Amino acid sequence: MTTVRADRLQRSPATSRATPAEPTEPLDPAARTRRRRQRRRSQLTAWAFIAPLVGYLAAFYLYPLYRNLDLSLHHYTVRSFVDNDAPFSGWANYSQVLHDPTFWPAMRNTMVFTLVSILLQYAAGLALAVFFNRGFRLSGTLRALFLVPWLLPLIVSSSTWAWMLNSESGVVNYGLHLVGLAPVDWLTSPSWALTSVIVANIWIGIPFNLVILYSGLQNIPGELYEAASLDGAGTWQQFRRITFPLLRPVSAITLLLGLVYTLKVFDLIWIMTKGGPGNASSTLATWSYRFGFGSLLPQFGPGAAVGNILILIALVFGLLYIRVQRRQNA
Repeated sequence: MTTVRADRLQRSPATSRATPAEPTEPLDPAARTRRRRQRRRSQLTAWAFIAPLVGYLAAFYLYPLYRNLDLSLHHYTVRSFVDNDAPFSGWANYSQVLHDPTFWPAMRNTMVFTLVSILLQYAAGLALAVFFNRGFRLSGTLRALFLVPWLLPLIVSSSTWAWMLNSESGVVNYGLHLVGLAPVDWLTSPSWALTSVIVANIWIGIPFNLVILYSGLQNIPGELYEAASLDGAGTWQQFRRITFPLLRPVSAITLLLGLVYTLKVFDLIWIMTKGGPGNASSTLATWSYRFGFGSLLPQFGPGAAVGNILILIALVFGLLYIRVQRRQNA
């Protein structure tokens, strides 16, 4: 018992604090200078590696954002844009945009176009990813062919869809004629114009979802499916209990990237319908372009204001994604 108490006394905090620390040898001035130079050299090397990225972000992101904000807060004309002497207008451009009768139709079209596109792109991409994940002969070849819409220049894809949906010479209306149905004015009817550009955008975006989700499926251990199969779980139960929950992080980033990309889609809509007829397929992106470049008297301020509204919407969804990710990781 006495031995145990003595051992506890030796291990007590008071005893350990009473033990003096071993003295360290002071560095001579030459060693200090050498260590300081090494630290400075490593810092300069780190800044040299990060400088190209900082320069790229400043030149192609920060300055355009600043310039767009500056445009939206001034009354720019063609002359004042060249001379850079536009008068300050404050929030007048934003007020003009918000009170414009085109704002709410363009906002509604933007939301419908974005949400329907990303949801159907994700659903089709997930179904194809699960299909190709099973592995079969020619799986790689077929998966590569599905990437063709994503690899084509967007102007080619848009022009092809515009030709296919042409009211008079389009292949879609020709197919309807063969089965005895009346032709449809896909691109010139207010009832069908938005649907037409949504279908084209879904076709273009499916390969992106397929690639990302297929990569996520490859990281799910096959032993989980084997164990579930031994427990009697069917295909749907395995998908609901294993595949979908484990794909949530990949699905979240896929939907966020799809959202940001779809919000700013302009060229597809402009080539197919130019936002028409009227404002039937006009979105915030096409409306912003129409303000700045769609007339002989461009309105740079309101166009920049619409662009900043788009940036704000994307920022809100980005912050929501970060919040959801933090809750999942907590």
